[in-house]
Amino acid sequence: MIPLSLAEIAAVAGGTVEGDDTVTVNAPAVLDGRQAEPGGLFVAFAGEHTDGHDHASQAGRSGAVAVLGSRPTELPTVVVEDAQAALRALASHLVARLRDGLTVVGLTGSQGKTSTKDLLAAVLSSAAPTIATIGSLNNELGVPLTMLRAAATTRFLVLEMGARHVGDIAALTGLVAPDLAVVLNVGKAHLGEFGSREAIARAKGELVRGLAPGGTAVLNADDPRVVAMRSLTDGPVLTFGRSGHADVRVLDLVLDRRGRPSFTLRAADVSAHVALPLVGGHQALNSSAAVAAGLAAGVPLDVAAAALATVSLSKWRMEPRDLACGATLLNDSYNANPDSVRAALDALAAIEGGRRFAVLGEMRELGDVSEAEHRAVGEYAASRADVVVAVGEAARPIADGAGERAVALADNDAAVDWLRGHLAAGEVALVKASRGARLDEVAAALA
Repeated sequence: MIPLSLAEIAAVAGGTVEGDDTVTVNAPAVLDGRQAEPGGLFVAFAGEHTDGHDHASQAGRSGAVAVLGSRPTELPTVVVEDAQAALRALASHLVARLRDGLTVVGLTGSQGKTSTKDLLAAVLSSAAPTIATIGSLNNELGVPLTMLRAAATTRFLVLEMGARHVGDIAALTGLVAPDLAVVLNVGKAHLGEFGSREAIARAKGELVRGLAPGGTAVLNADDPRVVAMRSLTDGPVLTFGRSGHADVRVLDLVLDRRGRPSFTLRAADVSAHVALPLVGGHQALNSSAAVAAGLAAGVPLDVAAAALATVSLSKWRMEPRDLACGATLLNDSYNANPDSVRAALDALAAIEGGRRFAVLGEMRELGDVSEAEHRAVGEYAASRADVVVAVGEAARPIADGAGERAVALADNDAAVDWLRGHLAAGEVALVKASRGARLDEVAAALA
């Protein structure tokens, strides 16, 4: 973050300073006082069950020098009427001051956003200082917090953008118009919230509509709903995927015995070999998106490919872990929707060894099609795994779809007990569900 005095922050945010207005903030803003850094800003919200202002002293002990909130605290505080609006205004102001030397990349899609963001951050970081979204902080709070981490030395700012409603991404591009807009896919995530795939496509298309003048859209050539978004911009369009007409094309994809992909990326008349240290063939498509965006940002293909060779992903995304019993755990428990579950099941099926266990929980926000989608995932899982473990009552349709290969368990504790009694050396267990199902607890207990 570029240094700002509380007087400057108050002027931007439309607030007043309670305390010393010469205090300077020169470290990131945080919502959790425990995560504050020396010189940082603690943003306090008064919620229904807890009031962040009550934790200002804790933030101060962690290093925060000031608070942005709706009432005074023990620390010097910029008092505003609406903390969220103030956070947005501050983020826009800071990035506007850096804009001449900064390339802003927005990235969205129904699945694969965070993994692709991690891949893209690795590509861009190989060329110049880069700030990217931490984990999946991709909403109306996470995006401005990421923007506030940009500094005078930052050359690339990667903003993962999520949505649950039409208009959400438009609001985010209103903070800063991206120079590059990467759209991965239009799937079924949050279908219950949006109501239709067409509405999801409109929401994702807001990223392309929000491009800065002359900005480049980077689109998935394999997804017709994404390709159609080229009509939303008059600027350059670069495509990626396995399709023959993709500008950055995935060729010769193979997986090793641990399910790690190797492939060739071709752009125009130049090719580069990529060997990922990640699990899952779907990461080849994500890599092509990251490399296409890198090319649009000026990173040569060979440099981008080399950067991918040592990349790592955010937690709980296809994390392999060797268990004490000799089995392998694939922790993909951060979130799930029907398309991402199928991709994870394909990755599971590609791993050589003994029996394969698909430990699956509820996929949330699917609306009226929830039961049918869970059953369909169960049917698919039965074709990719030897045993399908459905965890929780909401996941029971998965067991119904999996038929004779299914084991239905009541809750996470039951799943841990059952898996401890059945996993053996050489076997592989995939753990995946929507975040609310908390199957990360199952993975942690097994590890």
